[in-house]
Amino acid sequence: MKTTNDDQARSRPVDPGDLGRRVTHRRTQLGLTRESVAERGGLDAGFVAYLETHSVPVGVTTLTRLADALDTTVNDLLGGGRDVPSGRAPANTRVRTEELDPAGCWSRLSPRGVGRVILMAPSGLVALPVNYQVLDTTILYRTEAHGTLARAAGSEVAFEVDRLDEVFATGWSVLVNGTASVLSDEEVALRLRQHADPGPWAGGTRDTWMRISPTGISGRIIRPNGPAIIEEEFPH
Repeated sequence: MKTTNDDQARSRPVDPGDLGRRVTHRRTQLGLTRESVAERGGLDAGFVAYLETHSVPVGVTTLTRLADALDTTVNDLLGGGRDVPSGRAPANTRVRTEELDPAGCWSRLSPRGVGRVILMAPSGLVALPVNYQVLDTTILYRTEAHGTLARAAGSEVAFEVDRLDEVFATGWSVLVNGTASVLSDEEVALRLRQHADPGPWAGGTRDTWMRISPTGISGRIIRPNGPAIIEEEFPH
């Protein structure tokens, strides 16, 4: 039996959404259909399909059957190192890193999301999270009129976005280098007429719009060596 971690399963709450993704990922790795997983685990095929596409609570008995059917452990299905601080999960040497071309970088940034502006402050380098929007290959975000981000106007900054999944050993990272500037009132008015406002990440009154005009963009994507991950399992 491979399910020697049942005590951990009983003490740890299940994250059904991640569980469904892990079941799909492991099933795809093994080249199994939902029907074959159901047969191997003594489960209903309809339940396996529902589990992979919905967030549902799952008991320890069902987790044990799934783990056996998928040649894995209950602990792995529950995420293994998901409670480990970022970067502390065991290293996975069965991965490969590929460089992204500029088009691949921009496709992962677009059209909006949460990123980090990296700049030099009086105390040294800082990385500040922002809600951003990509417009005409520039990065836009809102901040306070006299805050740290606004004071960076006219200086060189970096902007970084990443999506990492330590359990699946997949992810990507994009870094934009460029010059920060403050948008004029006319530019802000035009932008607001044409595009939805993502709002400031930190909330509050932050009416100063900033732009990063890129001077360079680079990125990398991490893939496991072996069967490809289904794209929907790791959204941009």
